[in-house]
Amino acid sequence: MGSGSTGLKSKPPGALRRQFDQLIREIAKFGAVGGAGLLVNLLVFNLVRHVTGLQVVRASVIATVVAIVFNYIGFRYFTYRDRDKSGSTREISLFLLFSAAGLVIENGVLYIATYGFGWDTPLQSNIFKFLGIGLGTLFRFWSYRSWVFRALPAGEAVAGEAVAGEAVAGAESILEAAERQRRQGQRVNR
Repeated sequence: MGSGSTGLKSKPPGALRRQFDQLIREIAKFGAVGGAGLLVNLLVFNLVRHVTGLQVVRASVIATVVAIVFNYIGFRYFTYRDRDKSGSTREISLFLLFSAAGLVIENGVLYIATYGFGWDTPLQSNIFKFLGIGLGTLFRFWSYRSWVFRALPAGEAVAGEAVAGEAVAGAESILEAAERQRRQGQRVNR
């Protein structure tokens, strides 16, 4: 090691800012899908509870399962569309595992409020359902980004962007060549 070197690899200027910006975008996308999932969850919960007369926690579990399916589609094809897609069986298995843990957290809060404290009015049920969703969401965000929708290694992500750039450039070249041929054909026909 030379003098003045700490032995730590420093990030290029702006790299930390890019990572922070990327995290903020990820949180915003996760929030958009999660917000829509929250509405689905609460809508299905109240619909099932009032139409079928099921017990509160059973209605909540059904609503959570519907929201999990909705959220998977949103996360895979919107929030984490740029993440590794090579192990779809692994991804779905882990998603279901962590979603089930989130389901237990979410509905555990509702269960304790309903059966532990007797808070069972529709307003109380919705409040504790909402709080449970909040706690479950914190767990899900951490687990999904850490284990389910893994980021591609930096080299693969850059290579993927380069290939995509080349594909776009190739498509543009083909379109330009077709346009030139069309123009030449028009000149000959005149």
